[in-house]
This record gives sequence, C-alpha cells and structure tokens, in this order.
Amino acid sequence: MHKRALGAVAVTGVAALALSACGGSSPTTPSNTAAGTSNAATTTGVPETPTGTAAPVRDTNVDLVIWTDADRSAAVQKYADEFAAENGVTVKVQISTDTRQQFKDATKVGKGPDVIVGAHDWLGELVQNSTVAPVNLAADVTAKFLPKSIEATKFNGQAYGVPYAVENIGLMYNKDLVPNAPKTMDELVATGEKLVQEGKAKQVLSQFVSKVGNAYFAYPYLSAFEGGGIFGLTPEGGYDPNKVIVNSAGSIKGGEVLADLGKQKVLSTNVDDTNQDALFDTKAAPFMISGPWSVAKAKEAGINYGIAPLPSLEGGGPMKPFLGVQMFYVSSKAKNAALAQEFVTNYIPRKDVQLALFEVGKRPPALKEAYDEVSATDPDVKAWYEAGVDGLPMPNIPAMNAVWGPFGQATADIIAGKAGAQARLDAAAKEITANIAKG
Repeated sequence: MHKRALGAVAVTGVAALALSACGGSSPTTPSNTAAGTSNAATTTGVPETPTGTAAPVRDTNVDLVIWTDADRSAAVQKYADEFAAENGVTVKVQISTDTRQQFKDATKVGKGPDVIVGAHDWLGELVQNSTVAPVNLAADVTAKFLPKSIEATKFNGQAYGVPYAVENIGLMYNKDLVPNAPKTMDELVATGEKLVQEGKAKQVLSQFVSKVGNAYFAYPYLSAFEGGGIFGLTPEGGYDPNKVIVNSAGSIKGGEVLADLGKQKVLSTNVDDTNQDALFDTKAAPFMISGPWSVAKAKEAGINYGIAPLPSLEGGGPMKPFLGVQMFYVSSKAKNAALAQEFVTNYIPRKDVQLALFEVGKRPPALKEAYDEVSATDPDVKAWYEAGVDGLPMPNIPAMNAVWGPFGQATADIIAGKAGAQARLDAAAKEITANIAKG
C-alpha cells in the first residue's frame, strides 16, 4: 500500500504501513565486505530483500541489523553505511514486507533485527509482547522535536522510539475547479453538486470507504463533535481502553453525518484504495480526503491541487484527523543493545537524516529544524502540517486492534444505509468491548 496512514487500518481490508508496498524479487548478496581485522566496518551496500513475503533471515555475524520497508530502505542504507564506517562495525539493512508481524515472530525465536522502522500505533502491541526496549533521549534532544511526535512514542509514560515523520489526512481540492477550499462540509457538498450539474465533475468527493469500511478515514467525522471518538482518556491524558465511546452522543452525531452523506451519494462504499486517487486525478471528483501519499500521483496527472484542513460539520466543529508518527524502535532482544541505541538516539535526530527520510513520501519531518527548512520552500509540507495541527496521535494501545474491523464495518454499513447510526454504533461498541475483554 502507499501509504502509512492506511497501514494502521490493515484489518479493514488494506494491506499494511503503513504502509508501503515493500518489494524486491530476490535477496541481494553483500557488495561491500572489507577484509582484514574482525572489527573492519562492513555493510551490505544495498538493502537485502527477502523472497516473496518471507521474513528476512538474520545474519548472526552482523553487529547491527535494521529492518525497514522498501520505500525507506535506500535512505536508511546510506546512514547505516556511514554509521558502520564511523564505528568500525558491521551493519545490514533488510527489507521486511510485513514488519510488525515478522518482527514479533522473529524476535520470539531470537532471529529478529536490532532496530525496526515503523508506525507509532504498533507500540502498545509491541510493548505488550515485550519485543521493544525503552529509548531514552536527552531532554535537550527531545525538545528539538514536534511535541506531538514525541507524545506518540510513549506508552505508559515511557518513550520507546525516535520519530522521523508525522502524517495525517486533509482535504485536497482541484484549484482549477474550486479556487478556494471550502470551510464547511455543507459548502463542499454544495460546490461539488454544482460542478456535477454543470458537467464539470462526476461526483462530489473521493474518500476511502470500501465495502468493509475504513476506520481511519471515518474517525474525523466523530471527532468533530464534543465527546465523539473511539476511546475516552485517562486522567493522565492517555487513551483508556475501558472507555469505548464510538456510540457516545458525539459519535452518534458524527455517524448521522456519515449516513446523510451516504444518502446524498457524496460518500460511497464503492470508493477504496483502488480508485480513490484516480477519481481525483482524472478530475471526476473535485475534492479528495487523503494524505501526503496521494500528492505524487496528483502531480503526475497534472492536477492543480490545493491542500487544506478537513471541513467543519454543522452542529459540531472542524473534523480532526488522527496523527500518525513514523519512528525507529530498538528491539528488546537486540544483539548489541548499546549499538542499536547509539544509532537510534544519535543518528535519527540529525537534520540530514530527517531530511533524507522526508524525501520518501514527503511527510512532514518530526524534527522541528528539518520541518522548518522544508516547510519554508515546500508549501505542501506546511499545508499537511496545518491540516493536522489539532489532531491527536492515533491510539497506540493494544486495545486498538479490537477497534479497526468492527468500527470500520459499522461506518460502511451506515454510509450504505444498511442500518441507522445509533443502532449500528451501539452494536460496534458492544463488539469492540467484547473483543477487548477477550484480549
């Protein structure tokens, strides 16, 4: 898939992380092996790719092994090479096609990597499985990051990673058809319907719904209303798995908006990851709710696009998206924990590293210095950041795994008119609560 943002909703029918289609047809052999003393610096030179969907096979003779996806592998490899040369160690970067599950399975049998690159919402599950180690950044280094990116690395108050990018969805609009972004959903619908009537568009909005739903894209409709969302919060501000609020009064109001948009054919279960971008890029829809991963295709299609915050909903407020954070984790079973910590805490906070990772997917960097540099010259970066400035990090608690399927399907059913908002969200809340109780 793209697309990290959707990686989190893999159980709704989207293949994961996150995000990216990881690839490679066959393993590559090390291309740079130094001879001589045992502490000579060596790296693979080229990221190693497993065959098919199999997990990478760890080389036990390597000091540091890093797992990442195919999109980020070249950037990670560059700095792995540098780290190896600087420290006189061996480093191997391997491409994982299903990082979270493969990491858990491999770690259990002592064959996992030392460092993994992935989404922050994996965190609770990885901690619960005792597969990741705490990461301690100095206070002065922590202060250099966007605050919400640091917040996302924490579970029960403890940090478990170093962030490199933030992401969220927003509203993309065709500036040739709509010079100024609508501030409200009512304005968006009225503008879109007028364009359809004039024959300038075929539908109002392109948004990922699908037959099984997409909780990630549906959540902002609930968040626009007071008390709406998925989980309530603990006194400390974290998500509370014992407070399922998908059927709260605020959430039901959001569900009723979804129902209305379904009746108006503004939202459709026929739109998913196979056609969402195409509808916007062929000018069939003047509006699209998506994320940074959709920009490259829009540019290639020659769309004169704009990026804006999600619109407000009548009776509520602005739709607030989930924030996703990409980060580097350290394995709890790292062969050389000190080396892994050194790479993650001293290399990833560097501006040049953050900028190199920014070039893959164009997600706003988590390091403030890097963000300031790219946002000064790239208006898209600033626009995406502003579209998510009021969002909250996606829940990283293990209980979130019980939410994606039931909640996503409920919203699809509401949009399709198969059930009313309150009845369907009540049923989803009951199913989610039961799933959490089962662990």
